[in-house]
Amino acid sequence: MGMQSGAHIVWDWNGTLFHDNDAIIGATNAAFAELGLEPITLERYRALYCVPVPKFYERLMGRLPTDAEWQVMDDTFHRHYTEHRARCRLADGAVELLTGWASAGHSQSILSMYGHEDLVPLVRGFGIETHFIRVAGRTGPSGGSKAEHMVRHLGALAEDVDPARTVVIGDAADDALAARHAGARAVLYTGGSHSRASLEGVGVPVVDTLREAVTEAQRLAA
Repeated sequence: MGMQSGAHIVWDWNGTLFHDNDAIIGATNAAFAELGLEPITLERYRALYCVPVPKFYERLMGRLPTDAEWQVMDDTFHRHYTEHRARCRLADGAVELLTGWASAGHSQSILSMYGHEDLVPLVRGFGIETHFIRVAGRTGPSGGSKAEHMVRHLGALAEDVDPARTVVIGDAADDALAARHAGARAVLYTGGSHSRASLEGVGVPVVDTLREAVTEAQRLAA
């Protein structure tokens, strides 16, 4: 029998559980340098970032990158990100929050647009894999939207998880839109790649700490 009555959190990874802002900016600027674009600050990145990612590049370049440019930028980004990420850590208090949520009898999972083959060993390396009933990264080409991935993710958990009692915690407007698409709720966290202003336009609770996010998730899933 499943746990249909229980509250469930779907965690985003990059910029949410995994505090990788420095790696993201470093890799983004390396990708920009390939096309002769000026480096970008974290503030500007957070004000302009959006998905799909080519749209973000359009905001900076004044036009969409060509397929060839996108390929170069995407390859460069991932290569540099992998180098930089070794210095990044989990968000403050993340382990304690994951442990607390699990010990309260609730379930949780990770859904990320980061490549699945890279995500799983990273989560395992932090020793937190056992907290999740599913860890899912992206398996197709990068640059897309999260909505279809969210529907598939919750579909795979259907025996144990009720979308109506599921809350997505992420740092991007796209996380909230994906949650809505799949019949779940969302809480957005300001510690990642988006500014508070860009998150507040989505119409879901916006918080400054993961602790507040979990408290809000508890309320929404009740």
